[in-house]
Amino acid sequence: MKRIVTIQDVSCFGKCSITVALPLISAMGIECAIIPTSVLSTHTGGFTGFTFRDLSEDIPKISDHWKKYNLHFDCIYTGYLGSHSQIDHVLNFIKDFKKEDTLLFVDPAMGDWGRLYTGFDKDFPSHMAKLCAVADIVVPNITEASFILGEEYKTSYDEEYVHTLLKKLCQNGAKRAVISGVSYESSTQGAVLYDSEADEFYSYFSEHLPVEYHGTGDTFASVFAGGLTRGMSCKDALKLAVDFTVDCIKQTMAEPDDHSYGTKFEECIPNLISRL
Repeated sequence: MKRIVTIQDVSCFGKCSITVALPLISAMGIECAIIPTSVLSTHTGGFTGFTFRDLSEDIPKISDHWKKYNLHFDCIYTGYLGSHSQIDHVLNFIKDFKKEDTLLFVDPAMGDWGRLYTGFDKDFPSHMAKLCAVADIVVPNITEASFILGEEYKTSYDEEYVHTLLKKLCQNGAKRAVISGVSYESSTQGAVLYDSEADEFYSYFSEHLPVEYHGTGDTFASVFAGGLTRGMSCKDALKLAVDFTVDCIKQTMAEPDDHSYGTKFEECIPNLISRL
């Protein structure tokens, strides 16, 4: 059985980060180990007064314990990291556990709509860039890519702009780069991939849905990482991740109760399994 370790926070309510990654990766027939970087009562989008416990000091302790058992991971998948020190701890973890056959998948979850998430200072993107530089594949959205690279964030853009960001992400060190949430026209949205070794671009788009739900980026990244770990090609894994994310959004839209804190991805898991 393939094994992924995902390193990101636990939001106890709200469907994001580990509470999305763990069930989806497990449903894809992959063992999913976790290193929680913090525990929050809810995620930070749309909730106030949430509790927060920083687990930064536990990361090296977990790593040291695991080293005694010579654990092997087919994929190291990093998500939301809340501080400079957590990035440093993760870089040390990578030195200890990344082997030649280990995929390093980095989702630099730190912002959207041209703004960094609450709690990140202006220096955080430069630290995240160091982690992205050692990645086999990095999967930012437009906001995160522009912050990592120090480039202008644009709400209106064309293919040339996206391709330039992707190439620069690979020039920064990543072997492959994907930008999610790309929309050249109002009716479609999807993701664009650049493989620096093949010098090849690939785009996959689905319909644009006029709603926003928390955790869709985590859904996309988790399924994408799972597909790659199972041995799917980058193009096939990307298509699977986009399609499944759209399925989750549609399922959530179809029911009238407010579910803005996260999608009803659980109801779509059978469809995900059937496509593997």
